[in-house]
Amino acid sequence: MFTDDGIVPNHPRWPLIVYRGAVQAKGIAEPEVLIDALFAANQWGRSWRDTIYDFVHYHSQIHEVLGVARGAAVVEFGGVKGRRLSLRAGDVAILPAGTGHRLIEASRDFLVVGAYPSAGTYDECTDSRDRPDARKRIAKVKKPVSDPVYGKAAGLKSIWKVPSK
Repeated sequence: MFTDDGIVPNHPRWPLIVYRGAVQAKGIAEPEVLIDALFAANQWGRSWRDTIYDFVHYHSQIHEVLGVARGAAVVEFGGVKGRRLSLRAGDVAILPAGTGHRLIEASRDFLVVGAYPSAGTYDECTDSRDRPDARKRIAKVKKPVSDPVYGKAAGLKSIWKVPSK
């Protein structure tokens, strides 16, 4: 969990989830294809393949998953007051809407597959002036219908609790 640091709102209820070694792709020529297919099978689409931006940003209207297909990197999550985590091939990070992130350093072969749940609209927030309205949008983003790795059976389905009314 990351708190609002005055620049990046982060998510008020749901934590960043990191699955270490979630995708076993050793010996597979194109691990990015395997990760993309896994995410798509679990209803996370609109995928892309690239690196991670090296500036702090977050998405206020949608959650994001990052699956490391190749290489290794240090990624800062939660904004500049957040936490730096080392990620390597096979790791998957699920970012609830509002979670700040940026690339700190990476191997030359670092490649990420990113994707989004079916519900939500992609946006990119980088400016602290976005924060007041972004906080309102983040609060409205619904829990995904499935986890990008474990589907409807496990993962964020039990970790991200929906508050009772």
